[in-house]
Amino acid sequence: MDLENTIMELLVHAGSARSHAMMALQQARRGDFAAAEQAMVESRQAVSHAHGMQTELIGMDEGCGKIPVNLITVHAQDHLMNAMVIQDLAIDMIELYRRLPSAAAQPVAAA
Repeated sequence: MDLENTIMELLVHAGSARSHAMMALQQARRGDFAAAEQAMVESRQAVSHAHGMQTELIGMDEGCGKIPVNLITVHAQDHLMNAMVIQDLAIDMIELYRRLPSAAAQPVAAA
């Protein structure tokens, strides 16, 4: 796979991971923990794919600066790191929602 496609694939998978983690939070807030767990499974799969793309890029670079560091490369890396942080926080927040009494689950407000 060429460099541009690898970076774009990393970006797509990272964005998908973030979206699924955010969806999991919304579902947990509504009390739908089965759906939240499924969304987190999908988020983890997307991060796994993105991490594979990142590993491929690191291999292509060989630690020698062979890959140009441009805005899209930084953007893709930023997306991946944000997705991973959101995933970590979502895991804890979902657990907190589980501990709330059922009546405390609130409907999701429109963004």
